[in-house]
Amino acid sequence: MKDLVLRRAAPALTAFAAIRLLGLAVLAVWCAAAGSSPHTLLSARWDSLWYARIAAEGYGYEVVLPNGAVHSNLAFFPLLPWLERLVAAPTGLSYGSAGLVVSAVAGFAAAWGIFAVASLLYGRRAGVAAVALWAALPVAVVQSMAYSESLFTALAAWALYGVLRGRWLTAGLLAAGAGLTRPVGAAVVAAVWVGAVLAGRRGEWSWRMAAGVLLAPTGAAAYVLWVGARTGTGLLGYLDVQAGWGNGFDGGWAFARFIGARLASPAFPAGVGLIAGVLLVLWLYRLCVRQRQPAALLVYCGIVVALALCASGYFGSKPRLLLPAFPLLLPVAAALAKWRTGRAAAVLGVLAVVSAVYGAFWLNGSGPP
Repeated sequence: MKDLVLRRAAPALTAFAAIRLLGLAVLAVWCAAAGSSPHTLLSARWDSLWYARIAAEGYGYEVVLPNGAVHSNLAFFPLLPWLERLVAAPTGLSYGSAGLVVSAVAGFAAAWGIFAVASLLYGRRAGVAAVALWAALPVAVVQSMAYSESLFTALAAWALYGVLRGRWLTAGLLAAGAGLTRPVGAAVVAAVWVGAVLAGRRGEWSWRMAAGVLLAPTGAAAYVLWVGARTGTGLLGYLDVQAGWGNGFDGGWAFARFIGARLASPAFPAGVGLIAGVLLVLWLYRLCVRQRQPAALLVYCGIVVALALCASGYFGSKPRLLLPAFPLLLPVAAALAKWRTGRAAAVLGVLAVVSAVYGAFWLNGSGPP
């Protein structure tokens, strides 16, 4: 229980708040110089507009592109717009602004969950470092947007903590919530199932474990089945919706061709950077394996990484799709925990500044599709 005590997590949550506030402050200064609105960039562009429309009007909206492709809002899972509606009703906030409130609260919940997992496995200092690293990722500004990454990461982190502590009902319920948030909720379900199988082999079966295992997939299954019934295309209806967006799983072939095109063009440095980024992610996952992280974390992280790197579609989305893969940061956090406090704080401070500047530049440019 000591990992759940708010006072114990206070340094991690303080670091998270400081780093995210720095990012927002730099964004505000950048926007003032560029003549843009930070509120609009955070709450009323890209996917945040789709979530806000679902909150306001429900499902059924779609856009038909000149090439005949159909972008349907059925591609977006419902938990975030439900929460936006829940916040907007009593406060009078716009749905986009309500999404910012949800993301802010969820961001702290995610940071706390990451701390709980990391500190349970590697100690309190590693927990603080893991949270600071997550808050200072290059695309961490998405954590402050009306997007679903913070909400999903919060549900996933606490579900994984539940698995590690044998709290199967909690893990199952949170996995169901994750399944109502993003398609990658399947990674949380798989983690719960793997954790339960391994616990069962140790003779730890109980009715709570069985209930958690059964509850875990209900969120994703309910939404996918509902989409199939609504579209009249059965079990594969949701895949058809995603195909309309150009999304699918091709083992990374489309992404490889995208990188190859950069390497064969004046954008050669970008291609090299993409290769370096992919290799870094794979190297970090290898460190997770060598670190002997619990199987549930390895399964969860492996699926998140595979779905992010091996899916076709919007290649600019891949960095933010990796945000929930926080176990990748645990080897680095464990190493930082062994450093002197001043040295570790200096490194994290530099990362925070780089993240803040890049986030402001990114949102005022191409942004996260």
